[in-house]
Amino acid sequence: MSAHARIPGPLSRAGITAAVTAATLAGTVLIPSAAPEAEAATPASKALKVAASKKGAPYSYGAAGPNRFDCSGLTQYSYKKAGKKLPRTAAAQYNRSKKVSAKSRKKGDLVFFHSGGSVYHVGIYAGEGRIWHSPKPGKTVRKERIWTKSVRYGRVR
Repeated sequence: MSAHARIPGPLSRAGITAAVTAATLAGTVLIPSAAPEAEAATPASKALKVAASKKGAPYSYGAAGPNRFDCSGLTQYSYKKAGKKLPRTAAAQYNRSKKVSAKSRKKGDLVFFHSGGSVYHVGIYAGEGRIWHSPKPGKTVRKERIWTKSVRYGRVR
């Protein structure tokens, strides 16, 4: 039999490729270590990835991207790229989000900083007590540890 001989029936090259592809795809669903891949498909994880991609972009009051951001501009831009619409200000984003507890927070949730009843800053939760945010004039988009307990969490619907 030559190296180029055609294998007849269901064992054809196309059939084997299809079977291997199906087994591979099925395996990614069943293997627990593949969960982050499935998670990557959610709007929250897409928004988190977009925010991270803007690392180093300068803060600019009132800016909503693609090259400069204020805090709520970064969250609005990131979620827009993930297919979700958010209002423009941190306070309006807080009012629109579904409130979640610190125990229930997930990567991609919004983190709202407040003083009394006023929300003054927002970032995107990155896990392990950190957020992606655009902090203030003279600073750039960065990932930082949450520095206060005066935060609330909101999930974009």
